[in-house]
Amino acid sequence: MNTSSPNLEFDTVIVGAGSAGCLLANRLSANPNHRVLLLEAGGEDDWFWIKVPVGYLFTIANPRTDWCFKTEADPGLNQRSIHYARGRVIGGSSSINAMIYMRGQASDYERWAEMTGDPIWQWNTTLETYKSLESYYAGSNAWHGDAGEMRVERPRVQWDILDAWREAAHEQGIPKIEEFNRGNNEGCAYFQMTQQRGVRWSMADAYLHPIRHRQNLTVLTRAQVLKLNLSTIAPETLNQACYTQSAWHGAQSEVRGLELLHQGVRKTVIAKDQVILSAGSIGSPHLLQVSGIGPRGHLDSIGVKTQVDLPGVGENLQDHLQIRTVYQVENCKTVNTLYKNWFTRIGMGLEYLLKRTGPLTMPPSTLGAFTKSDPNQVSANIEWHVQPLSLPKFGEPLHPFNAITPSVCNLRPSSRGWIRGTTPNVLDNPKIQCNYLSTPDDLSVAVNSLKITRQIMASSALESYRPKEVLPGPSIQSDHDLEQAARDLGTTIFHPVGTCVMGKVDQSGRAENPNTVLDSECRVRGVARLRVIDASAMPCITSGNTNAPVMLIAETVARKIVAQRA
Repeated sequence: MNTSSPNLEFDTVIVGAGSAGCLLANRLSANPNHRVLLLEAGGEDDWFWIKVPVGYLFTIANPRTDWCFKTEADPGLNQRSIHYARGRVIGGSSSINAMIYMRGQASDYERWAEMTGDPIWQWNTTLETYKSLESYYAGSNAWHGDAGEMRVERPRVQWDILDAWREAAHEQGIPKIEEFNRGNNEGCAYFQMTQQRGVRWSMADAYLHPIRHRQNLTVLTRAQVLKLNLSTIAPETLNQACYTQSAWHGAQSEVRGLELLHQGVRKTVIAKDQVILSAGSIGSPHLLQVSGIGPRGHLDSIGVKTQVDLPGVGENLQDHLQIRTVYQVENCKTVNTLYKNWFTRIGMGLEYLLKRTGPLTMPPSTLGAFTKSDPNQVSANIEWHVQPLSLPKFGEPLHPFNAITPSVCNLRPSSRGWIRGTTPNVLDNPKIQCNYLSTPDDLSVAVNSLKITRQIMASSALESYRPKEVLPGPSIQSDHDLEQAARDLGTTIFHPVGTCVMGKVDQSGRAENPNTVLDSECRVRGVARLRVIDASAMPCITSGNTNAPVMLIAETVARKIVAQRA
């Protein structure tokens, strides 16, 4: 197709070539008669540091690959503002993330099914979907599949200090298990990751690049969507089943396309079938708001005319706050000591180039552990990401001493934040307020998780490494001081979800909760021909890294769309 024209026409338009968008482009373009346009605000994913796993050190906080958002000063973090990385490149955040393959726990999906009223999100169903998507390194079994596109492998580097930490966790009642991803994550294991023989395997590698040659698929990079074009719903569409038995029932408006800035040229895109927003938990609600879809009061305050009053757009922001403790250690190798020596640094590079093994294959965290912060929890609610390195904060040099970082996070936070546009112009970044540690429950979990971390570090399995607490520091003992330490040390683990939340919507389009934005098939309430399919759709955050659940949402809804067209 001639993309130089100021007016473009397709059947389906997908906004965002990230984890969801790449998969959706694959599935929805499988019919050669269906024309699909995939739009990405960033550039191509052909940079060396995207492919090398340790390259996240160079891609995060880099405007070449990252939106470089900043949060508002957060009372829960003692008024700190933090960097909020989101992928701005083909592959989206899967091109810059930790590569950890984590489904969450069975209880997460049972909650999704309950909150949406749709059994399609129950664990037994989602497990089969996950298996169908995988190319698992060890072949298919009861928990994994090997016929899919998403490569899942085990780590290609080993650390004695992490083996010892795993033994220490076992001493404290956290069992050693073979793997996570079997429905109950309680235990300690090495993470599985989305790599192929030591190279990052992003969603673009899995789903987009193999089919990019399709004649009915057009991919535009450096393409910034400015706003959605809404019109009065056409009478001829009102009798179609998808409009009479879903969140689109009773809609007065529909999306017919969008306005686009492509390489400096403004264009209008017509979508004959539908528009799908897959711009992520920040981008999707922001685009809805500047297009007049969102809370009327807020839209009025920024000078945007309300087209559809949806109070939940941009609300319900959930994220995993990690508390980064640091312990100095002896008698072992860590990245700190290896990296500061030029000879070992060169050796690491050569090992990677020749074998695709060693520290350069390492994700930000290799070892994980799940447990309960207190006996009253129904399932594991805290998780550690244990790193054989330490640094004052992301973007700064490693500490000059040998150290590890056991970062611990609350998997089911009750704190909620929001995303709000500041002007009618989508190019002006929205405000991001996470409201971390804003509830008594979250503060209690933070304090308990720090205490359990100390118990693990004091275990006999770690005695030979002589761990010394650097952060928060041994002088921090009272619950009040530990709360303050959590506020000082806490930072995002980059898992924002829930800002266009799925919920129960009856066949008349009425929602049980007024803050519900989507039905269980990701259709936007009151706006026909529009879906949001990405992490913002999650009813509640999953127990662990969120990339795999985004893939699940995209696959599940894509199957529904394809079936409805058949």
